[in-house]
Amino acid sequence: MLEAALKTQLATYLQRVTHPVELVATLDASQASQDLRALLDEVVEAGDGRVTLRVVDDAERSPSFTIGHAGQPARQRFAGLPLGHEFTTLVLSLLQVGGVAPKITDEQAARIRALKGPLAFDTYIGLSCHNCPDVVQALNVMSLLNPAVTSTAIDGALFQDEVKALEIMAVPAVYVNGQSFASGRMDLDELLAKIEAQFDTAGAAERAAAQAAELSAKAPYDMLIVGAGPAGAAAAVYAARKGLRVGLVADRFGGQTLDTLGIENFISVNHTEGPQFARALENHVREYPVDVMAGLRAAQLDGAGEPGALATVTLDNGGQLKARSLVLATGARWRELGVPGEAEYRNKGVAYCPHCDGPLFKGQRVAVVGGGNSGVEAAIDLAGIVKEVTLLEFAPNLKADDVLVKKLQSLPNVTILTHVQTQEVVGQNGKVSGLRYLHRETGESVTLALEGIFVQIGLVPNTEWLKGTLELSRYGEIVVDAKGATSLPGVFAAGDCTTVPFKQIIIATGDGAKAALGAFDALMRMPNPIAATA
Repeated sequence: MLEAALKTQLATYLQRVTHPVELVATLDASQASQDLRALLDEVVEAGDGRVTLRVVDDAERSPSFTIGHAGQPARQRFAGLPLGHEFTTLVLSLLQVGGVAPKITDEQAARIRALKGPLAFDTYIGLSCHNCPDVVQALNVMSLLNPAVTSTAIDGALFQDEVKALEIMAVPAVYVNGQSFASGRMDLDELLAKIEAQFDTAGAAERAAAQAAELSAKAPYDMLIVGAGPAGAAAAVYAARKGLRVGLVADRFGGQTLDTLGIENFISVNHTEGPQFARALENHVREYPVDVMAGLRAAQLDGAGEPGALATVTLDNGGQLKARSLVLATGARWRELGVPGEAEYRNKGVAYCPHCDGPLFKGQRVAVVGGGNSGVEAAIDLAGIVKEVTLLEFAPNLKADDVLVKKLQSLPNVTILTHVQTQEVVGQNGKVSGLRYLHRETGESVTLALEGIFVQIGLVPNTEWLKGTLELSRYGEIVVDAKGATSLPGVFAAGDCTTVPFKQIIIATGDGAKAALGAFDALMRMPNPIAATA
């Protein structure tokens, strides 16, 4: 089941277990159960007495297993085979149940222990979904620290009857106490905030007010960076190395890289995956004395414009941060089609992550809208899972790299339509049933019958909060010069939210470093030059 190297690595990890772990499995005669039994046997072997296995026949889902301690109710269950992206989740669960403390802050731990239950979470996942582990791992940590919380991860591809009954068409899909709760990628802070808002409204309001007051009381920063993707992380490292008092505020570390499966063009790194790259960014930033404020979004910029004046960034929770210089690195997000039916059928057939949601459309008909690299790569990946793929491109020709186009053209279950315009997402009985498009040459309108639509048409900069404050391009990008300077003195910008061409990870990192150096140079020329604080 596991390769020899992986088994050796697992055995090394499990040496850290200090409290014996018991796995309790429910199995049947299926091949999936046989595979799960083989995997669990290898886990027990790697545990060398620290992990035991018991097989019972009393769970509602088979195959499944719990992770806990002998004689105590287990609060973590996995229904399916935890391989692919979820193997890391399995290892973390074994370690944490076995006594290794999760890497969270004291504040997060206190908030988890304060949750009132019972809260029984069921998370439907896909083993190829790179966003799912973050959600499952966060809920597992909650179940570890709070006895009123249980967490069950369910492989949607294996338990298709449940997926169909609940009409789940996007993962991760989270249910709590049998009711739909959330979908999409969320980290621990986002999940906690959502749980508190839904189940402890008064306490959530008090915590938000206290957090806003605490943020507003912070001393002004020499440099404040807004955004924690590749550009923001690079800016933070470069600024901190200059001895500045640096703050970094962002809703999540990693930005778009969290939604990227494979990264093979970051020079010196042959291959990595988006979530792994995002963790590396965060670890690097935290090696320096950077005041990281995660789980927050900027809502307004005031006070910038006069050399030497303090700029104020107001956050979505009402808190305000002041700084002598700013680096805006808010990145971008996937562009939407903007046609009737898209919003109505989002997560009901309209999807934006083929790696996450593709397995839910196994054997069905899907469309991919967008003929750039992202769209063509998505169509190639989906062709190995679904029955038919139709790729639609607005331009007369595909814009993807030639090697990708040739690969796509070689696939027998792929149809390529160029010079067409998506007009409407069509649905029936609460889910997608088709897509209507216009042939731009003939004027003919065609309705394509299908079950899923994957949108891959580019990016929109996250700059709405800056409109009317500084110069933006007609596409909403922050206009910058060669040093990353914006139209406002002391305000710099970097990465995908700017007019810099070629939105690539490696360009964003260099762009962030350049903007930080530009901002530092501007600080040195201000009326009261800063003194090194570190």
